[in-house]
Amino acid sequence: MATLILPGEWIKNWEKSGKHEFYTKVFNTFCNKNKSTIQFALMSHCFVVLILTCLCFVFQELRDDLPSILADVFCILDLETGALEEKNKRDHYTHLVGACLSFVPEAILKERLDPETLESLGLIKQAHQFNQKIVKIKTKLFYKQQKFNLLREENEGYAKLITELGQDLSGNITSHLVLESIKSLIGCFNLDPNRVLDIILEVYESRSEQDEFFLSLIKSYMCEPITLCHILGFKFKFYQEPNEETPKSLYHIAAALLNHKLIELEDLYVHLMPVDATIVEEHKREISEAKQIARKLVTVVLPSEKSEDKEKEKEKEEEKNEKPPDNQKLGLLEALLRIGDWHHAQSIMDQMPSFYATSHKAIALALCQLVHLTVEPLYRRAGVPKGAKGCALQPLKNKRAPQPTESFEDLRKDTFSMLCYLGPHLSHDPILFAKIVRLGKSFMKEEILLSCFLSIADQVLLPSLSLMECNACMSEELWGLFKLFPYQHRYRLYGQWKNETYSGHPLLVKVKAQTVERAKYIMKRLTKENIKQSGRQIGKLSHSNPTILFDYMLSQIQWYDNLIVPVVDSLKYLTSLNYDVLAYCIIEALANPEKEKMKHDDTTLSLWLQSLASLCGAVFRKYPIELAGLLQYVTNQLKAGKSFDLLILKEVVQKMAGIEITDEMTSEQLEAMTGGEQLKAEGGYFGQIRNTKKSSQRLKDALLDHELALPLCLLMAQQRNGVVFLEGGEKHLKLVGHLYDQCHDTLVQFGGFLASNLSTEDYIKRVPSIDVLCNQFHTPHDAAFFLSRPMYAHQILSKYEELKKAEKGNRQQQKVTKYVAACEQVMMPVHEAVMSLHPARVWDDLRPQFYATFWSLTMYDLAVPHAAYEREVNKLRVQIKAIEENSEIPLNKKKKEKERCTALQEKLQEEEKKQMEHVQRVLHRLKLEKDSWLLTKSTKNETITKFLQLCLFPRCIFSSIDAVYCARFVELVHQQKTPNFCTLLCYDRVFSAIIYTVASCTENESHRYGRFLCCMLETVTRWHSNRAVYEKECVNYPGFLTIFRAAGFDGGNKADQLDYENFRHVVHKWHYMLTKASVHCLETGDYTHIRNILIVLTKILPCYPKVLNLGQALECRVHKICLEEKDKRPDLYALAMGYSGRLKSQKVHMVPENEFHHKDQPARSATPASQQNGPGSTGKPAANTSKTEEGGFEDGDRVKDKSQGTTKPVNKANSTAAKVTTSNGNGALNSTKAVKDDKEKSGKEKKEKKEKTPGSTPETTKAESRREKQRDERAGKEERLLREGKEKTPKADREKVKLDEKSGKDDKAKAGNGEPVEPGRDAVKESKNKEKGDRNAATATLKSPNPRSDSAESERGKKLLHVCPPKKSKFHS
Repeated sequence: MATLILPGEWIKNWEKSGKHEFYTKVFNTFCNKNKSTIQFALMSHCFVVLILTCLCFVFQELRDDLPSILADVFCILDLETGALEEKNKRDHYTHLVGACLSFVPEAILKERLDPETLESLGLIKQAHQFNQKIVKIKTKLFYKQQKFNLLREENEGYAKLITELGQDLSGNITSHLVLESIKSLIGCFNLDPNRVLDIILEVYESRSEQDEFFLSLIKSYMCEPITLCHILGFKFKFYQEPNEETPKSLYHIAAALLNHKLIELEDLYVHLMPVDATIVEEHKREISEAKQIARKLVTVVLPSEKSEDKEKEKEKEEEKNEKPPDNQKLGLLEALLRIGDWHHAQSIMDQMPSFYATSHKAIALALCQLVHLTVEPLYRRAGVPKGAKGCALQPLKNKRAPQPTESFEDLRKDTFSMLCYLGPHLSHDPILFAKIVRLGKSFMKEEILLSCFLSIADQVLLPSLSLMECNACMSEELWGLFKLFPYQHRYRLYGQWKNETYSGHPLLVKVKAQTVERAKYIMKRLTKENIKQSGRQIGKLSHSNPTILFDYMLSQIQWYDNLIVPVVDSLKYLTSLNYDVLAYCIIEALANPEKEKMKHDDTTLSLWLQSLASLCGAVFRKYPIELAGLLQYVTNQLKAGKSFDLLILKEVVQKMAGIEITDEMTSEQLEAMTGGEQLKAEGGYFGQIRNTKKSSQRLKDALLDHELALPLCLLMAQQRNGVVFLEGGEKHLKLVGHLYDQCHDTLVQFGGFLASNLSTEDYIKRVPSIDVLCNQFHTPHDAAFFLSRPMYAHQILSKYEELKKAEKGNRQQQKVTKYVAACEQVMMPVHEAVMSLHPARVWDDLRPQFYATFWSLTMYDLAVPHAAYEREVNKLRVQIKAIEENSEIPLNKKKKEKERCTALQEKLQEEEKKQMEHVQRVLHRLKLEKDSWLLTKSTKNETITKFLQLCLFPRCIFSSIDAVYCARFVELVHQQKTPNFCTLLCYDRVFSAIIYTVASCTENESHRYGRFLCCMLETVTRWHSNRAVYEKECVNYPGFLTIFRAAGFDGGNKADQLDYENFRHVVHKWHYMLTKASVHCLETGDYTHIRNILIVLTKILPCYPKVLNLGQALECRVHKICLEEKDKRPDLYALAMGYSGRLKSQKVHMVPENEFHHKDQPARSATPASQQNGPGSTGKPAANTSKTEEGGFEDGDRVKDKSQGTTKPVNKANSTAAKVTTSNGNGALNSTKAVKDDKEKSGKEKKEKKEKTPGSTPETTKAESRREKQRDERAGKEERLLREGKEKTPKADREKVKLDEKSGKDDKAKAGNGEPVEPGRDAVKESKNKEKGDRNAATATLKSPNPRSDSAESERGKKLLHVCPPKKSKFHS
């Protein structure tokens, strides 16, 4: 037989070339035609054998299951070939299978091929016998019982099994020995292994304490976990029938098997009921029911319906309690938590809605117990308070339970997640609540995990507190943690607690509704009489749900402000946490964007804001509540340009510090406010607010700790103008004025609080220098000096004490010298700093020393209110006497009260003595400084202008005390005989130009300006009423010189002084000008003009009007206002009626004009030669007639009326400029007409001579005296002739005379500047026109809403209700 040998290279390179070579060789061999048939058959057979052998080898190498695959293929081919009629194909199939028997096992072929095929292959003998054998095997396998699964079938075997499992296991019995016995019993009695496993579980269930034994036995016995899981599932399914309850022991063994990983949770979970979809639906139903209950509680229903609803609710609750649903998933969860299997428990809770599982008390308590065990070691180390013992907990035996925490870092692993799953249901375990809080307090000392504890507080602690009933201890415990957080974190927690937490859980929804219902019940019955009882109820309710309670209470207070007092008194039973929550709720209510802070008329603040502000002051004063949040809120509002909430700060400072700001002070109160702090507290305020030491200290600490003192001051100072320019906009002018006043008053109040409560070091450290305040912080000058003034006083006092200690000398003169030295050292930098506040030309008229002195002093420095001190001391003496005479007071209380009054009396007397010494030192200092106050470079007119513009007017409207101070300072400067200061010109400017100032004031500024005018009038009235007083205080004083010079003048010549009678004429003129201005304001019809002038007139009523006809004029105008405004503007009507009544009561004190001043005056020559002297001139112009003066005033005022008739005050910014400009303009007019000698001189030749030599002095020769006497007689005759012919003069002639007089007055105005009239007439006229134009432009923003024509003004001047114009004096303007 031929053999074909294949080369080895073909096999190696089979894929590349071997395969191709093999095919070629085989093809050539078979295609050789020379081969015989026998050879060809042999070669074919060899080829087939070769292929089969290769296939067998390759198949075995490729896959292990290849025989099974081939058997399947043969099975299919068997079916297909059996159905064919061609026998050769069936034979081919048989040969193929037979050839494959070498690598396909017979056993596989017997399983898959038909018996007939097997018979043809020779694998079986007979197909019929084979079929019979299969039937017998199946019958034996499936129908013959080999094992017993019923106890009654093999009771002995199962009895022995139960006995074996139930034996005492305390000895040396192990699970391995018992397992061997069980195997023997199974083999001996043919027991079903699954039934045996079921009995093992039953016994384990009854002996659940033997976990270790049975778990080890089951682990050794079982083969597949799914079998065990099916058996457990069958047991759970048995208890899913109605009215069946799954035993806890079954839950326990299931949990134990899960914990030891003998079964999988996913396999067991599907056998438990109810399904997850049912749980979700139940949770949704609970939420909807809770919301429905909440709506019913909020909705107002009839009593009968309410009782029916309550009965239905009770029935539903009873039904739920009678048949609690058997939730096997929750039971398994509880068992897992009991044994400490947190991993599987967490997986089950993740399948349910949030907090659904822990809403069941048993599960919540089980989880709490697990947390207890977890935090126990850390709590014992870092959380137990001093002195507390507690009881140690036994740890779990389960090694797979969460590990106990040893450090704060360990809390992150499992403890925090457990608490988050627990949520609000930590309320079931107050002890664990306290432990977590104490751990939080300890952790704050180590400064880690802040965000984690904030989350726990938000998600767990606060919601749990809501579900605790009246647990004040937990509230205080929680405050111990919260007070370590910044208030920003606390308020964020409170906000989420109030606005988000209550909507996430059915129980919390119900609790919120119940709290609101209970709050309504309490608030309806809260009165002053039952404060104690209601307060306790409020306290109990607030321990758990303070946010809901306070929100409702604040809403009620916003509607009913009479609840404020009883509510504040009833809050004394709150905890510290509740007080902090109350502060947050107040701030939230204030910041409510849905609330309008103005009334619908947009002229006043809303009542709800006023009520909350009043509540803030009362609550924060009475209770220890942190102020930082409220103060920061006000600061933020100011930063945003909103000044409404300054009302809150005003109330807080007033109530906590006892500092009131009001312009309605009585004169006694105002006098007391000029004394020391003790006198202010006793007699300066309407209500004597006592015991403010602690509350003011708390306010001071809050401001200093959070660095809010200076920012608040600066923001308020800047916001005053911001109210007008930024906030003003389209707001009503009345509201803008009110906001401006509120901002200003709060600044004064707050600055006063800082000055009286901050220590010297704190104040100096926080308040920058005056130039920094004004230039860098853009603080208005008046506010900047107001803030700096206490600093200067502190610094001077400190330096003075330092100098006294350095040189010990007790003599008064030495003390004064040292005080002056201290003032120089402290104020020298201030003098340099103020230079940058104004342009350089300002300091040509005023010295910086004078400017700084004016702004740095107060009424405390100028005068001692002896009467106020005496008045308060007498009150205390009366109190002591009343206490002694009162027999009802107990002796100990009587003694305490007497000691208190005596101590106050001694303090007041000591304070008065201290102020007296201080005032003496200040006056001595001023006496030394006065000579260098005012420069002699400028005229006195310019000096007075700058003084009024930069000093007097800005400060007189700053506060009531400053108004008094300004008047007294002017008097003091006069009394000090200050060179180059004209007192007459200063008073004349103040009284002659009040229209524009009054029109530009706010309501409160009008009160202060009126008080300033009243104090100025008091001084003038004192001088006017008594010649001796006038001669003592005014004669020979430089302030009453009637000749104004640019250079200094000693005033030694008596002829240059204003005599007493002429001074009375001047005072009458001032009264007349006040009347004219008042009538003008009253006739404008403008709200601001009328309101402000009525306020001013009310303030100056003690000193004006004093002349009967002037008073009658005012009375008629005010009566007209009452009639016109009765139904239009009630506030104006009330002001007018109040003033009218008081004016009528003053009528008895008014005098006719001829008694007020000497009315008969010599006639004035009508020649132009009688013009007023310029500075230094000695000519004596003839006196003017009464009619001529009236015409001059009227003509001058017509020009003013025209200019103001077309203008309107727009904003506050123009006010100061308007005041100053108009004062300058009017004052310039007055001053140019003001200066005359006591005796008038005439003669054109002499006047020209004097104008050419302005520095000459008056001649005193006898010839001159005779000539003066003759001129006086001649002037008297001319006046009598003029008076007799007055009535016969036609109207046209009278108008002509008025025009002549007006031109004469213009000439006098030009001569008043110290320039000759004739030579420089055109230049002076041009200058005057320019000045007048500037004045009109400056006053273009001032308001007189009813412009009048010249004819109307003339007619109004004629109908001035017969107001007789003042007689011309030698000093007139």
